[in-house]
Amino acid sequence: MSRPWESWDHVLKLDPDKELHGDETFADVCATGTDAIEIGGTFDVTAEKMERVMDACAAHDVPLYQEPSNPAVVVEDEALDGYLVPVVLNAQDPFWITGAHKEWVRIDDNVDWDRTTTEAYVILNPDADAAELTEADCDQSPEDVAAFARAAEKLLGQEIVYVEYSGTYGDPAVVEAAAAGLDDATLFYGGGVHDYDTAREMGQYADAVVVGDLVHDEGVAAVRETVEGAKDGSAASEPVETVSE
Repeated sequence: MSRPWESWDHVLKLDPDKELHGDETFADVCATGTDAIEIGGTFDVTAEKMERVMDACAAHDVPLYQEPSNPAVVVEDEALDGYLVPVVLNAQDPFWITGAHKEWVRIDDNVDWDRTTTEAYVILNPDADAAELTEADCDQSPEDVAAFARAAEKLLGQEIVYVEYSGTYGDPAVVEAAAAGLDDATLFYGGGVHDYDTAREMGQYADAVVVGDLVHDEGVAAVRETVEGAKDGSAASEPVETVSE
């Protein structure tokens, strides 16, 4: 059975603790052409802030997912298409590998398993909030990241592998290596994508380019550029069919 993210080229991540750029609205955000919207953040996120963004986006025809940073902010809302739950493979604090997930299941008897999927994160920017929170070991070579990706898919059965450089633009060679390590899982890339060129470059290797801070810092026009770049990068990475004479 195919999964929705298998056809995504671009994902827009909204931080519910941050305001939109200028006088832009969530209707403007949903009209950027992105394939899906994730709602999530690392610090100062509450269920109330999550609900505010969900309610604002729900009226628009864009797939909507929550990425909860901890069990306390999970919101049960029929407007959501699902939950994408991080599992940080290179966290040195095991709470972010299985502990938070155990707590969620312990306190919630009604987890919507049919709409819940994990994302196997590899966090690679040591200065990122997520790296600080999870105590991630960010000193990883391309070979290490490829091995994480393959272990996530083959040993842990992960459907999504997420290479995350949040706050800075990453190394395309690392993303290429991660892609080479996967057969069927969908590869997300996030971090520092800010224009057409960076989105296109990473879109050649990642199945889906994730853009976050850009929408808050520069607005929807900048996001539209990254949508175009991600889709062009994806098209450029597809093998060219030849016809035998």
